[in-house]
Amino acid sequence: MRADRLVATLLLIQSRGRVTAAQVAEELEVSVATARRDLEALSGAGVPVYPQPGRGGGWSLVGGARTDLSGLTESEAQALFLLLGPAASLGPEVRSTLRKLVRALPATFRADAELAADAVTVDPAGWGELPRARPEPAGLLQRAVVRRRKVRFGYRGRTGEPAERLVDPWGVVAKGDLWYLVAGTERGRRTFRLDRMSGVAVTDQPAERPADFDLGQAWREIAEHSERQRSTVTATVLVQEWLLPVLQDHFGPHLRLDDGSAASGTVRAVVAAHTVRSVAEQLAGFGPAVEVLEPEAVRLELGRIGADLVERYAAP
Repeated sequence: MRADRLVATLLLIQSRGRVTAAQVAEELEVSVATARRDLEALSGAGVPVYPQPGRGGGWSLVGGARTDLSGLTESEAQALFLLLGPAASLGPEVRSTLRKLVRALPATFRADAELAADAVTVDPAGWGELPRARPEPAGLLQRAVVRRRKVRFGYRGRTGEPAERLVDPWGVVAKGDLWYLVAGTERGRRTFRLDRMSGVAVTDQPAERPADFDLGQAWREIAEHSERQRSTVTATVLVQEWLLPVLQDHFGPHLRLDDGSAASGTVRAVVAAHTVRSVAEQLAGFGPAVEVLEPEAVRLELGRIGADLVERYAAP
């Protein structure tokens, strides 16, 4: 996992004083390109790892080799744990590694390091949105979580003009290609899409974050609620057996197998989305390999989509 490699890379530099990307690649059994990206990620995050150009150069820590993490400054420790934190959502092994690293820090740094590691989480499953680049305010909001400072921003909902918000930032979540801020407000916990924010600014006002708050658990609750809201329209389909894995990957939790009878070579399944149009649009791309059995509304919507395509693209 990348978190393991980043920690191993940092400790390798500390033990040797200076390394090249090729040496890191050989030691950790990865490609040189991967080793170089890891080194650049450490440096870009604020960990004091810098390249030394020229003959005999390489990557080293400012101040020379160190044998443990106690030589990091407070801001450098926070930068490291901000970088490593998202990987903790991948499994208990990484969380265990982070706990051990926290214990290796000076006692005065540990609370903020733990908060930095919990300032961001990753949910790799998308919601069918188009790919988006990492929003500019993501890093700013993560630092606001660690510094415990309120953030102010304009927010445009699904309709209407942007409204100014002042919130307590609790954590940042990357889900597929979208980013969200989980925050405390006067009305309780709320979630904001980063691509709908404008004028994000960290204030000097102290922010409150529940002592027992767990970003991963909170996001699971938010995602489950959103999934239920987005799955109000279902359609029963017959899908060619060879295509089922592709359909499952596309719909994710919005697909379940159905016990009804199906012809040889096909599988019966139920898919879901938030509107009839959305179900039809997603199924249209699979052509005749997927047949909609019910409801009639989705079948009619598919017919309208097909008629529109024929009208536009049919040969003269």
